[in-house]
Amino acid sequence: MAMNTGGRLIAGSHNRNEFVLINADEIGRINSVRELGGQVCWICGDEIEITVDGELFVACNECAFPVCRPCYEYERREGNQACPQCKTRYKRIKGSPRVEGDEEEDGTDDIEHEFDYSVGTLGRQGSGPVPSVYGGSYENATSSRQDSSTSGIEIPLLTYGEEDTQISFDQHTLIVPPSNSFGNGVYPTLHTEPLASLHPRPMVPQKDVALYGYGSVAWKDRMEDWKKKQNEKLQVVKHQGDGGGGFHGDNLDDPDFPMMDEGRQPLSRKLPIKSSRINPYRILIILRLAILGLFFHYRILHPVNDAIGLWLTSVICEIWFAASWILDQFPKWCPIVRETYLDRLSFRYEKEGKPSGLAPVDIFVSTVDPLKEPPLITANTVLSILAVDYPVEKVTCYVSDDGAAMLTFEALSETSEFARKWVPFCKKYNIEPRAPEWYFSLKMDYLKNKVHPAFVRERRAMKREYEEFKVRINGLVATAQKVPEDGWTMQDGTPWPGNNVRDHPGMIQVFLGHDGLQDVEGNELPRLVYVSREKRPGFDHHKKAGAMNALMRVSAVISNAPFLLNVDCDHYINNSKALREAMCFLMDPTSGKKICYVQFPQRFDGIDRHDRYSNRNVVFFDINMKGLDGIQGPIYVGTGCVFRRHALYGYDAPAKKKRPRKTCNCWPKLCFCCCCFRSKTNKKGKTKKEKKPKHREASKQIYALETIEGVEEANVDSRLASQVKLEKKFGQSPVFVASTLLENGGLPNEASTSSLLKEAIHVISCGYEDKTEWGKEVGWIYGSVTEDILTGFKMHCHGWRSVYCMPKLPAFKGSAPINLSDRLHQVLRWALGSVEILLSKHCPIWYGYGGGLKWLERFSYINSVVYPLTSIPLIVYCSLPAICLLTGKFIVPEISNYASIIFISLFISIAATGILEMQWGGVGIDDWWRNEQFWVIGGASSHFFALFQGLLKVLAGVETSFTVTSKAGDDGAFSELYIFKWTSLLIPPTTLLIINIVGVVVGISDAINNGYDSWGPLFGFNSITQGDRVGQCSTSIIVTEESNGVVLDLTIDNTGSAHMTWREKKELENEKVVSLGGKLQKKQRLPLSVARVMMKQQKETEEKMQEEDVKSVLGEVEDDLLVCGVDGILMDLGMSSMQVNDAARGFSMLKNGPLDLRMNPKATLKAEDVLNSWPADEVGRVLREYGEERNWYSLQNRIVKARLHGGLHSTNELVDLIKNSTSRTKGGFLFQVA
Repeated sequence: MAMNTGGRLIAGSHNRNEFVLINADEIGRINSVRELGGQVCWICGDEIEITVDGELFVACNECAFPVCRPCYEYERREGNQACPQCKTRYKRIKGSPRVEGDEEEDGTDDIEHEFDYSVGTLGRQGSGPVPSVYGGSYENATSSRQDSSTSGIEIPLLTYGEEDTQISFDQHTLIVPPSNSFGNGVYPTLHTEPLASLHPRPMVPQKDVALYGYGSVAWKDRMEDWKKKQNEKLQVVKHQGDGGGGFHGDNLDDPDFPMMDEGRQPLSRKLPIKSSRINPYRILIILRLAILGLFFHYRILHPVNDAIGLWLTSVICEIWFAASWILDQFPKWCPIVRETYLDRLSFRYEKEGKPSGLAPVDIFVSTVDPLKEPPLITANTVLSILAVDYPVEKVTCYVSDDGAAMLTFEALSETSEFARKWVPFCKKYNIEPRAPEWYFSLKMDYLKNKVHPAFVRERRAMKREYEEFKVRINGLVATAQKVPEDGWTMQDGTPWPGNNVRDHPGMIQVFLGHDGLQDVEGNELPRLVYVSREKRPGFDHHKKAGAMNALMRVSAVISNAPFLLNVDCDHYINNSKALREAMCFLMDPTSGKKICYVQFPQRFDGIDRHDRYSNRNVVFFDINMKGLDGIQGPIYVGTGCVFRRHALYGYDAPAKKKRPRKTCNCWPKLCFCCCCFRSKTNKKGKTKKEKKPKHREASKQIYALETIEGVEEANVDSRLASQVKLEKKFGQSPVFVASTLLENGGLPNEASTSSLLKEAIHVISCGYEDKTEWGKEVGWIYGSVTEDILTGFKMHCHGWRSVYCMPKLPAFKGSAPINLSDRLHQVLRWALGSVEILLSKHCPIWYGYGGGLKWLERFSYINSVVYPLTSIPLIVYCSLPAICLLTGKFIVPEISNYASIIFISLFISIAATGILEMQWGGVGIDDWWRNEQFWVIGGASSHFFALFQGLLKVLAGVETSFTVTSKAGDDGAFSELYIFKWTSLLIPPTTLLIINIVGVVVGISDAINNGYDSWGPLFGFNSITQGDRVGQCSTSIIVTEESNGVVLDLTIDNTGSAHMTWREKKELENEKVVSLGGKLQKKQRLPLSVARVMMKQQKETEEKMQEEDVKSVLGEVEDDLLVCGVDGILMDLGMSSMQVNDAARGFSMLKNGPLDLRMNPKATLKAEDVLNSWPADEVGRVLREYGEERNWYSLQNRIVKARLHGGLHSTNELVDLIKNSTSRTKGGFLFQVA
């Protein structure tokens, strides 16, 4: 039903009993003047209806005071039942309900015989429609293809019958639609009896209608089950009637019948990711889990004793990171993509020459502050909605102005005028996108492919029109910058009701409508409604969630479409077929009933090419959401989502039908056992055996409702209790409560415009939600600034599933903040909402068990609310490198080969996981890298602040105010990108950056001062090589490449290292080699006092040489050689060959000896004591950390077992034990025991 307010703004407050009609523009004033000629009610201002006799409704026959029927009936029911002017008592007028005091009137009433149709009436072709309570009228059209001679008795489906609520409460009647067409639920039987008169048959008069469950969900479910059973029976009738009787397949347009093969095909399908891409990804996830286990096994068993605090902190952080990764990773286990078939949708629901069968859609656009959300952007969004490729009578656009700004109101008025030219232009030439700002800014050659000259001409004219439209909108914005002292006034001088943003009545204005202004080509336009809910001090308005719930109620009163689309004011429809894409899922006859919403990905305009702050969030929308779609569906992200209204009302998803039990296939002899077992288990269940419902014959015209339901009698007061329950859930509006029972939408035909407008003002009043379930179980859920996550979570807990739709042409596009400060504040708001959910009763960690939420879907919701907690370990872990460099302590011990393999494997698995995700998700490496970067930046700033703000808000009640994110204007591309705006959110990441820079500088300085301090005077060396262990001491050789160089041998052994060095350089005549501690292997050409620099005794050479001793030695050599430096140093202060050759020292494995192994003979601790008396763990630690032994655990166990047999006392015993544990060889020599 069309809502025409005559161009007037409807403002009012239900609580204050205010209802005002304001002439918003010149057209409204002209219309109001015309209505003053006796056609307007002097009480409410609404038009006075015309009776069925074609005369003006007159309430008082004495003075003819102009009063409409709703005011007349209200005065009789609630008032003093008298005319306001002459005080004459109102008499009951035909068609109005009786009240106390009415005289008993003789004769019949129109209500009693309103639906009494005779045979002749049913047979006429042109009889008028039969009005129904909801959902339109039943057309009385007889199919021309039906042979009158073979027409049989028609069995109307009871679900198409209507209850006549006007009859007295004890005489309820089912109204039979008087139609002969097969498309209205009336099917012929096989009998050929003459058509009988179908009088309304009352149900059992002694029973109240509540016994039959009217108005309850259970009643509707029973009706659906009965309807399906009837359809199954009618299939038999259809096949039997194919041979004659005029029952042709072409008449089966009713949706209850199966359609043709093309029509029965699915409207969409799943496309799993290719196994060649997803299977390696899954294997890698499992492998990465195993590597993580080995990593933590090593980390926990290898503490750093001298930095136990740093080690423990790092391990805790790493465990948290691993848990966070698991929560994020496993919901991606089964990603899918979907494909829709728009042609099949049109074939099924859009038949040529017939009204479109597509479901109506109400579209919600929310805006708050027109100064931060430019009206031009909002206007483009509205224009793209009005021009959408969808039947105009099925689309209604509601704009919620939560700031009650007159600027928004006037901008919508201008937009509605421009839409009359823009919408037909878009549909005539099928242009994309249909937001003019972005269409005209596209860089494309619109003249290619030989475009028709008319298009070029009209495009240029339309662009001029749009430029003029922009000038008018910008003029309104400029005017709004200076607010008058007395507030804004409208064109007729009336003060703007929303001058006080926090205290104003509710406002509704219908700009466009099905019976309102038409476009320039004379076609209808979608309805455009302006809504500003009432706000009063002392009421919590719940921000965006409250605005969405207000729109949801007012739309149910005005249009009541079964599906809703909500978009932000800066998200325009980029793909005009977006609604059709969603309908491919929601209207699918097989799987659509369980879908609560269809979520589209967010795509953005105006972002720099590198997307340095990860505004596109491609990893989330192209990887995570695909994974969720393979489980129970994506989460709701706040915009670009098409809802099923019934799911938002808090109802459970349709239950799955249980499959029938398999019959017993056992042998006959064993079947008795099976039956006995079943009888024992079901013994209790069979004690109270329900009677099977008795069904009447199919030839009966009307089915008794109690027979169809097959249930026991309900309580007499169930209807009243059900109504009270619905009012407690949905509020005190009877029109809205009645609309919630209509799953397929629709409005009451008998409701007038004025009554609906009053109800619309009522449902947007500030106190309407008090003592109801709005925001708790119904609509958008309150309790978090991110109401989107909470709302989707509640629907999934009710068993619904959602769908992720990614058409090739993005369905919606919006704007995003490109400035770092604005981006961080946006992330702060999201994170704060997650913290609020985490600390509420709706936390997915403990809420919703026993419902329809799947486990992997729960993992995803848990991850979406706990991710702000990661900010603490992230900040701590980012601080550890600087702390380690400043203190000289580290979080890991000396890394062995085993540990190196684990670390490298972990790094490789992390990188490989990211690469495979990018491969099957279609994400570029640049987007993936930017996402990882901003995760660290946001985690160290916004998430950290949100965590503490959330704790203060929930625990201490400290409210946090948020400013609306500024939407991009038209003052130049990327104008905000390079503007630096300081915010406190930048303090943590800036501090981390400074600390790490200081740590790096200190670490480099320490390495230079300590590591090269003794090499400072040595500037002549160029290259370094490292030796190896091959049966003797390891050495470090530094060799000069110049001639005439000096090589200093500081080895303390007798193996002739200086001689080998000299032999490699024997071609150098002037080479000078000095050996300290060993024999001089080359004749000296210069005098050298070796005695001054040699160690006097062998035992002295075995002692540790201090740094100053080396310096003194170098000084001595330099003095003797008369040089200022040396060109090479051969130095080793480790074990010497003399120690190995002495079996008594215990260093040799070739000669048997005691287990001594003391570097200093004066030391008291021997290897024999360690192996035979130390704890097993300590022995293993020595082998692992100091010996770097791979098989340390096996050696440890063998050493402990050897203690049971007397222990280890000689080198041969230790050698035999090692040989039995390992067989490692290198170069033909076994490793040294030491």
